[in-house]
Amino acid sequence: MARVRYLGPEPVTVPELGDRLVHPDEVVEVPDARFEGYVCQPANWGPVEEPGAGASKKTAAKAPQKEG
Repeated sequence: MARVRYLGPEPVTVPELGDRLVHPDEVVEVPDARFEGYVCQPANWGPVEEPGAGASKKTAAKAPQKEG
């Protein structure tokens, strides 16, 4: 999932997000396939995390350490 920040001055209801009420300066997760549909409206939405970026930020599991 990608993340965008709502930049508008008043809360809005976003039908695509299940009629969720989004407040000014709130960051929300949107489907990766819809990211461009939000950020192409720079007066209302700003990018926070692009599609696929979350996967690269996850840390790899550490290998178990040998004892002794």
